[in-house]
Amino acid sequence: MTTLAVEVEPGIVPPFSFIAPNGLHALPIAPSPEERAARSREFVRDLYSRGDEAIWDPAAPFYAALAEYMAENGCAYSAMGLFSRDEGGVAQCALTVATLKTDQSDPDIAAQGILAALSGNPNNDARWLDLPCGPAVSCVRFNEVTVQPEVTSSGEQVELLTGQIQVHIPFPTGPYTAVFTLDTAATDYWAEFCNMMAAILQTVSFTDTAEAPSDDSGAEPLTPAADMG
Repeated sequence: MTTLAVEVEPGIVPPFSFIAPNGLHALPIAPSPEERAARSREFVRDLYSRGDEAIWDPAAPFYAALAEYMAENGCAYSAMGLFSRDEGGVAQCALTVATLKTDQSDPDIAAQGILAALSGNPNNDARWLDLPCGPAVSCVRFNEVTVQPEVTSSGEQVELLTGQIQVHIPFPTGPYTAVFTLDTAATDYWAEFCNMMAAILQTVSFTDTAEAPSDDSGAEPLTPAADMG
């Protein structure tokens, strides 16, 4: 496991941190273009570790632009998850963490409002969570996506089932909510991704990172894929 302190703009959003497992490749979100460019170069070398400049050079600007877009839309952290399948191949997921300003400083009241709002949609499986860092609300939903034949390997239209786990955690230190969202089309690995998300949530901390809890969930970890290169 690798400790990732989520850095947000000082004085606007209170700090928080969590622990992310190996296999998650964090996008190069940073406040300045220079930092994004530098982190993008590191990111593509990590993601395509068996590649070379012919792959890295054109890929880095793409991920820098993607990171800029996500940062502008409130993302504090975004990562691609690549994990080895037992039968071969890779199970993929995407994890994002966003921070939203609210008008409620009491985390219990904020969580109750979130639960009421999410429960109004019959397609949502919304539930109250008691995490070490405080109250939270989870929301699970599945969607069927139609993939057009021109982008499938078979040349035929494909119906793809995707799953999403979203967890809203009100800050105990200010009127903000952290929103953790995991999306995947690898629904045959749904249980493993649920366990991974649960392990991450156990480590969320709104205190100094030195005091943050470690991951002692005991869940069997997914095996990181080597890379995409």
